[in-house]
Amino acid sequence: MTATTYAVSGMSCGHCKATLTKALGELDGVSGVEVDLDAGHVTVTSAAGPDDALIAATVDEAGYELTGRV
Repeated sequence: MTATTYAVSGMSCGHCKATLTKALGELDGVSGVEVDLDAGHVTVTSAAGPDDALIAATVDEAGYELTGRV
């Protein structure tokens, strides 16, 4: 398993956390998602290395902005 942490801007509440957890958790190969609102980080756990472009597009579609890996 590989855990990759991303910086995401625009998250501020429990709804944000739930939205991103659901959207990213539905991606193929993703086995876990942890959202840290205070730090502005999202950690994605997957069986293989993550597809950064797909993760960024999913975050964008959910209404947030992925600003890079941490």
